[in-house]
Amino acid sequence: MFMHTTLEKLSRVKNKVNEIISKKQLKTKPKIVVVTKTFPLNKILPLLENGHIHYGENKIQEAENKWIDTKNRYKNLQLHMIGKLQTNKAKKAVKLFNYIHSLDDDRLALKLSHHEKELNKKVKLFIQVNLAEEPQKSGIMFNDLNNFYNYCTKDLSLNVIGLMCMPPVDSNSQEYFKKLKKAAQQLNLEDLSMGMSSDYEQAILSGSTYLRLGTTILGERNSS
Repeated sequence: MFMHTTLEKLSRVKNKVNEIISKKQLKTKPKIVVVTKTFPLNKILPLLENGHIHYGENKIQEAENKWIDTKNRYKNLQLHMIGKLQTNKAKKAVKLFNYIHSLDDDRLALKLSHHEKELNKKVKLFIQVNLAEEPQKSGIMFNDLNNFYNYCTKDLSLNVIGLMCMPPVDSNSQEYFKKLKKAAQQLNLEDLSMGMSSDYEQAILSGSTYLRLGTTILGERNSS
């Protein structure tokens, strides 16, 4: 039963995305990153078998256990690191992931650059921006974004493809999405990682190119 409902839920989300895009005549169709943290592989396999390729994880060890062998079986698989990345795990992240959505400080940028050279692999990176300047959240402060972007791209030659944000809980997400979109345009960045299960419709309207969706496709997760 789970197999059927998971695929159905993904299909429903895709239909919703298409509906919004055609209704508003938007140019950008976002990719759906299915956030699989805490879910075992057997719950994800129906999606893999059905050809879905983008998946997001929060923790390195869980991702390694789940995906190292799976990547060998599904060659088109694209893995996204969407959680806080500690600098001491940067090498493992470069090895395993195709995208990292949580580039959030100088030290991490330097480590990623070092390990990319060492492993001869480029990762697609999003700079995480702390738009509401929440002390408990990671991310580059809005006023520091230009300098940090220049440091990452000019000094370290990192492949920054876009910006990522997580609006404050119970806020008007759209206001933050619009601010992120504007910041990305000023840096000539096309990609935006924004929109989760609770606010992905607003994110699409604001030009998101990567939606990070867990609950709405896989159901409620354990709290770990």
